[in-house]
Amino acid sequence: MSPRTAAGPAARRPAAPRTATEPSFDVELEVARAIGPDVLVVGLDEVGRGALAGPVTVGACAVRVLEGQVVTALPEGVRDSKALTARRREALVAPIAVAAAATGIGWVPAQEIDRIGISAALTEAALRALEDLRTPEGDGVLPDAVIIDGSVDVLSGALRGRGLPPVPVTVRVKADRDCRSVAAASVLAKVARDARMTQLHASAPQYAWDSNKGYGAAVHRDAITEHGIHAEHRASWNLTGTPSAGVLWEIDPRRSIPAEQEGHR
Repeated sequence: MSPRTAAGPAARRPAAPRTATEPSFDVELEVARAIGPDVLVVGLDEVGRGALAGPVTVGACAVRVLEGQVVTALPEGVRDSKALTARRREALVAPIAVAAAATGIGWVPAQEIDRIGISAALTEAALRALEDLRTPEGDGVLPDAVIIDGSVDVLSGALRGRGLPPVPVTVRVKADRDCRSVAAASVLAKVARDARMTQLHASAPQYAWDSNKGYGAAVHRDAITEHGIHAEHRASWNLTGTPSAGVLWEIDPRRSIPAEQEGHR
């Protein structure tokens, strides 16, 4: 009989590192099945809704579904932009632009946000992103269906009013995490807006926009208190007080959102 070893706590293996959720084309395929055999599905995602300065930006990424198969091979590594480093996001932009059926960017600047409110500005930026859709060859295209990250459809009525086709709009919370086209759109929007804020930093370095990207970091709020507001600030917002949280398409247009809750969205 073999000698028994002393009882002791079971050995534990190190936990496997957590990885970001990999988005799929499941929702895109479901949307396309309800429309027809050849469908251009466009994912939309925004960045900048909770910033104190700079534009709100919407990215658009189109994929083609043909006979129940996605024939657009987006590059490996596409994730919700918040799950990627800045370097990885930047490295993905060119491959996404080449691989996607079409891409676009829509912008609404700070002064326009002040005039129409953030909810209307988000809708307007989405419309401009759809109008900006271009193939890799530079040809304009129109969507057959749209997927947006959020919980309320404020786009359908706006499409009709803009002269765009009244296509089906699918609204899904966490679409940037789950839907590959929306995740790619989030990368395009984030990189474009970050680059814009870095450019603006050169004209107003006291606000440190190259690092905080216009969000409500303490150094940014302190600079507003010390130097006053800039033309790129959302002047109607609560720029120096305690901010309040909100969600996409359901935000009080006169509230700001803290960077730590926004994840620099």
